[in-house]
Amino acid sequence: MKAINHYIIIENIKEGPKKIAGLIMTDETDVDNRYLKAKIISTGNLVEGLQNGDIVYYDKRAGHGISWKDTLYHVIRDHDVVLVE
Repeated sequence: MKAINHYIIIENIKEGPKKIAGLIMTDETDVDNRYLKAKIISTGNLVEGLQNGDIVYYDKRAGHGISWKDTLYHVIRDHDVVLVE
């Protein structure tokens, strides 16, 4: 599977529950967090500054899911990435 143009194929990284002020925040209760963490699987030929294997944060409302070989990936555009670790 390979991305083309300005698209990026990513795999979400599940983070464990976080404690904030003594409260345990899970993905369902952490509605204030707008960004999700993911690993880049494939970058399109027009994507600059990102490489396969990079860990990025992206807008959780961006892109769409795609199932390939029994694994769920997400497809986003390069301008949806807000931070590279």
